[in-house]
Amino acid sequence: MSQHRQPGAPGRTGAVPALPDLPEATVSRLPEYLRALHVLADAGHETVSSEGLANAAGVNSAKLRKDLSHLGSYGTRGVGYDVALLVDQISSVLGLTQCRTVALVGVGNLGHALAGYDGFANRGFRIAALLDADRSRVGEEINGLVVRHVDELPQIVAEESISIGVIATPAPAAQAVADQLVAVGVTSILNFAPCVLSVPDGVDVRKVDLAIELQILSFHEHRKASLTALPATGGSALTALPGGLAATDTQEAIGT
Repeated sequence: MSQHRQPGAPGRTGAVPALPDLPEATVSRLPEYLRALHVLADAGHETVSSEGLANAAGVNSAKLRKDLSHLGSYGTRGVGYDVALLVDQISSVLGLTQCRTVALVGVGNLGHALAGYDGFANRGFRIAALLDADRSRVGEEINGLVVRHVDELPQIVAEESISIGVIATPAPAAQAVADQLVAVGVTSILNFAPCVLSVPDGVDVRKVDLAIELQILSFHEHRKASLTALPATGGSALTALPGGLAATDTQEAIGT
């Protein structure tokens, strides 16, 4: 079975395949596959089995094979996937064959850390501009870039061909920044502010809320502690309720 099957009409050579219509869940996993493939390539691996790649990406192999089949990649029986070819294929689908320029708005503690992160360049992104509404920060240099005032956004987007905006402002300022980004033609936004943005159709927003992730982990910690505290033998376990009350498992089951 071939490693890569080009979609399109039979017999056509050199044709650029149409971008596949991928499920959103598949799109969210492709960067994980790409990260794992880069690690494998750096370690000198030329091929990888579906099980090996799935383990490296933290998914099950059946899900991985289905995801890659959407790209027209099926691997070779007994050999697996060609690592370099799959890197090229996923990079192409994710639009990473060209470097994308990014404007970062908000250079407080989080924005400052993001601006100094060198990992973006290795993944195909270049932070081309740092902006802030605080004029006391304008002129500050971070990782080789000078902070400019957010009022300069239209000029900067035109000069640098900005395709993605990153918002790292406090929540009250985030919507106004999003509106400014949309007004100058930015249609992809990564939002670190702890709020929900309202944007027009055609503008994609990804939200990263570290507090929410910690709260989810807190739930798992709470659940593990609750399971550990259950009695080893029979008896009714008490469950804490709001207001300092307690209910037995039996009461909860019948809704009393």
